[in-house]
Amino acid sequence: MSGDFTVDQKRYLEGFMSGAQVARAGRAPGGGSPATAEPTGPDAPSLKAMARTEAEGKKLCPEEKAKREEMGLDAWPRMEEAAREGVYPKGPDILRWKYHGLFYVAPAQDSFMCRLRMPNGILTHWQFRGIADIAEIHGGGYADVTTRANLQIREIPATDGVILLEKLVDLGLTAKGSGGDNIRNVTGTPTAGIDPQELLDTRPYAKAWHHHILNTRTLYGLPRKFNVAFDGAGQIGALEDTNDIGFQAVEVKEGFGVEPGVWFRLALGGITGHKDFARDTGVILPPADATKVADAIIRVFIDTGDRTDRKKARLKYVLDALGFDGFLKKVEERLGAPFVRVPADAVKPRPEADRMAHLGVRPQKQAGLNWIGIGVPVGRMTAAQMRGLADIAQNLGDGDLRLTVWQNVLVSGVPDARVTVAKAAITALGLTADADALQAGIVACTGAAGCRFGNADTKATARAIAAYCGPRVALDSPVNIHVTGCHNSCAQHYIGDIGLIGARVAINEDGDTVDGYNLLVGGGFGTEAAIAQELFEQVKAEDAPALVERLLSGWTAQRLPGETFAAFTRRLGPAALKSLVETAMERAE
Repeated sequence: MSGDFTVDQKRYLEGFMSGAQVARAGRAPGGGSPATAEPTGPDAPSLKAMARTEAEGKKLCPEEKAKREEMGLDAWPRMEEAAREGVYPKGPDILRWKYHGLFYVAPAQDSFMCRLRMPNGILTHWQFRGIADIAEIHGGGYADVTTRANLQIREIPATDGVILLEKLVDLGLTAKGSGGDNIRNVTGTPTAGIDPQELLDTRPYAKAWHHHILNTRTLYGLPRKFNVAFDGAGQIGALEDTNDIGFQAVEVKEGFGVEPGVWFRLALGGITGHKDFARDTGVILPPADATKVADAIIRVFIDTGDRTDRKKARLKYVLDALGFDGFLKKVEERLGAPFVRVPADAVKPRPEADRMAHLGVRPQKQAGLNWIGIGVPVGRMTAAQMRGLADIAQNLGDGDLRLTVWQNVLVSGVPDARVTVAKAAITALGLTADADALQAGIVACTGAAGCRFGNADTKATARAIAAYCGPRVALDSPVNIHVTGCHNSCAQHYIGDIGLIGARVAINEDGDTVDGYNLLVGGGFGTEAAIAQELFEQVKAEDAPALVERLLSGWTAQRLPGETFAAFTRRLGPAALKSLVETAMERAE
């Protein structure tokens, strides 16, 4: 009989029968009110949080109801069945499939996107080659490096999602929890363990947290997504201050009542799409305690996060409601011990990141070895390029490939004598190993070409900006240009020196629109953290490259000695800067 029903029909019948059974089981003897059973097991904390929300007279958002009906992790058998029948998920199942790393991205593409997870963004050459094979056989033949030092495979047919996930496991990888209301890919310093200036190798801590997540089901019951990053103070930053939790390696001085040496400083509440950076809590902890502390923070978030409004269901809003001290007190209660706190002057200044260090050849802490930062335009690599990079890592490096939040790849462990050969091999792949200031700063999310939320084709615009500005502006230092498609801000437009956020631009009175952007300036991160301010709105995509070029040319012509682009835009202010650009564009016409 089962062959007579579609997947949707079977799902409806399963839900109907399940509801009937619950109603019968909950009916009290004598026809009284249903008895409410206390939730137990690893899902209990999230179920209790949902129940408390309703007991307060509030309504759960549809996503919370869907998770209570069936947790995404339990949907695997139905995913297999759907793959056999060649159908994509509908309704709440779109969210459930994300728990396994499969995103149905229609209408942008009638296909799946798979987002992987790899702690600290490090892959072996054979894993990299294996992903290339998977992308070619089951996807569009390419992979995208993301702003979480991760990879995405796109254009996956309905029939291939499950087998793709199984093949990732065969490679020692997974996509579990890379989407949905989960803890996303764990980022760390890309040059961990090889960086001459790092205070701490973040790899063991990122890996420990990664495996803790995978093996702790309770941590999948979040109100919304959650980001954690480990920064070891190396030359390439992990942008940990844009994460919900940022673990920052710091060196504590003598004379402050704690053991001097390297600790993690705890920063909380980063979500730059909502215009906030993670803030220093004054808390320091031994690096070995990072997983324990992160677990406690997540569990408090499960208990206290908003389950009625998806826009407010992030840690930032819990911190806004409880205050940092109130939230940390709850974490301490869960840990059963107080945090160690030190004043700001107990911590030595951290080494500054180098905004060019993710491109070109850089010496490692290991004598005679180098990492080579490879420019990957807007983060996209073909399967053939990936296999070529894997060969370079295997034959000329130490066998590892490292992804960065700047959407590019590093090959590490290249001996001095092999650098020239490696660079030539990289060039032969159509990529570059040269430290180009313009390339160094451009990042772009997937945009309208592959995301249903995108208002513009961001990757095409980023390429156009690079092509237009490259021959017209000689940059001697990087300017971060972040092109994002919507207010989810996957490319973090608010922290860019120049940020572009997708917007539909009207072209006539009939309501027809074209791709376009609102343009912002003055963002920053790290010690220069700042939220960019809007300068122009409703700019057509075709006009964006010239507008960016005018901004860059204005800076190079009128800056003070040593003045960065961010400092220049902040000194002039929006009105003067806008006048400068508009005058330049009028002259060009």
